[in-house]
Amino acid sequence: MANTNESVVSEFVLLGLSKSWELQLFFFAIFSLVYVTSVLGNIMIIVIISSDSHLNSPMYFLLSNLSFIDICQSNFATPKMLLDFFVEHKTISFEGCMAQIFLLHSFVGSEMMLLVAMAYDRFIAICKPLHYSTIMNRRLCIIFVFISWSVGILHSVSHLAFTVDLPFCGPNEVDSFFCDLPLVIELACMDTYEMEIMTLTNSGLISLGCFLALIISYTIILITVHRRSSSRSSKALSTLTAHITVVFYTVCTPLLNPIIYSLRNEDVKSAMRKLRNRHVNSWKN
Repeated sequence: MANTNESVVSEFVLLGLSKSWELQLFFFAIFSLVYVTSVLGNIMIIVIISSDSHLNSPMYFLLSNLSFIDICQSNFATPKMLLDFFVEHKTISFEGCMAQIFLLHSFVGSEMMLLVAMAYDRFIAICKPLHYSTIMNRRLCIIFVFISWSVGILHSVSHLAFTVDLPFCGPNEVDSFFCDLPLVIELACMDTYEMEIMTLTNSGLISLGCFLALIISYTIILITVHRRSSSRSSKALSTLTAHITVVFYTVCTPLLNPIIYSLRNEDVKSAMRKLRNRHVNSWKN
């Protein structure tokens, strides 16, 4: 394996989404709206949960951590992308590129593991309601969050450990608006076929493992809810659909999470109304 000292590429050129000035302005307007909505929406979720004592439960603790990850995920590359719409020569340093790769895989890996933890929370709440408060205590929730971040970081480090040692000595154009790992690996001055397979396998295993865990958990939960016919089961199903919607639209979760959980959850909507009324009363005084 070549040493990093052999790399002569000090920066990468990001080709972006389009060379058309009109399209870049259009993309800037769209992505700016999505970015601001995503960040503000997830901040709103965190503020609502932390300010309302009625939302002091394991589900909302995990949800607030999910929103925090989504805020991080929204900021690892989007601000630079928005600025680059007004720059003709879009570049990023070698160190900045490696940082983007590390952050992206850390956040994505952490989010997938946290979604599994949230599925487990719903599994216990619906399938074993009498033991819920005993099993899903604050200590276990903190352990879930710690494991999620640990798995995400280890997953990212396993990619980065090999990427930083690759010899980049020639082409430096990345056909994207950020440093996407497969596209960066292709620029190395060596045969990267085995590394591409290893990278795909690494990401595939953690994605497949989390996906299967989610499918199994939610299948059991749906069967359990279907067998019951009560208002409590109806409320559980309403909350469950919010979780499932987030899971299957995980590509856009930074934007969708606050929207889905706000619109599909009565507790969150009630807390939003309380928070709004509190601020309205303070302004009047």
